[in-house]
Amino acid sequence: MKIAFVGGGNMARAIIGGLIAKGIRASDITVVEIDGAARLKLVAEFGVASVEAPGAEIGDAAVLVMAVKPQHMAAAASAAAERIADPLVVSIAAGIRLVDLSRWLGGRRRLVRAMPNTPALVHAGITGLYADESVGADDRQAAEDLLATVGSTLWFENEADLDAVTAVSGSGPAYVFYAMEALEKAAGELGLAEGAARSLALWTFVGAAKLAIERGEAPQQLRANVTSKGGTTERALEVLEAAHVKERFVEAVKAACERSRELGEAMGRAR
Repeated sequence: MKIAFVGGGNMARAIIGGLIAKGIRASDITVVEIDGAARLKLVAEFGVASVEAPGAEIGDAAVLVMAVKPQHMAAAASAAAERIADPLVVSIAAGIRLVDLSRWLGGRRRLVRAMPNTPALVHAGITGLYADESVGADDRQAAEDLLATVGSTLWFENEADLDAVTAVSGSGPAYVFYAMEALEKAAGELGLAEGAARSLALWTFVGAAKLAIERGEAPQQLRANVTSKGGTTERALEVLEAAHVKERFVEAVKAACERSRELGEAMGRAR
């Protein structure tokens, strides 16, 4: 199966690496990438073909992955539309709505919208997927298989849900890193060496996530399991609750969701 990528950035590279690890031949993958240094790196690392602009090389692609930045999607899709037949098109650009992507692609309808997150770079991502009802089961499976090379996948019934997916898991790693920063800072202020502070912060998050996944218990229960009455954890959580940290966190995620909607509307007005 021939697969073409328009855009060869980090997320595209993660998916390409995952595909090759799953047995897809490098000779069956073509990447359109305008940056010369990035093209050379793609060829050297993966052995795929890489070209500067859409041409005959992508004409027989069964799957076309649109992996450019959202602000470049209109121009990139319009250029690709002149060279492709009728592939399954998977967009991994945040905020780009399928109605707009279809318009830029000359009315094509075999479209899937995907919202991966940056842990995909280490094949530990989570991707939200959406396609309208006209997209068949085979195409849905192909899109799912593509993104499953870099982590887990979840389908959503409403495209608007992907704005929430963007806010929760797309932006989510930044929230986790923010909390890591805070825990590391606290460790430093308590007198721990920099290396120890970072290791304690990072591995606490790794271990807590692994425990939550393997136990399958609700976060509230897992938190309660750690919180002894009158103990150190209870004292710390009292400070966070008094500052309404959970409420502010929820507000922050809602703000990210609203911004995703705004960006989608703005970019949809392109061309």
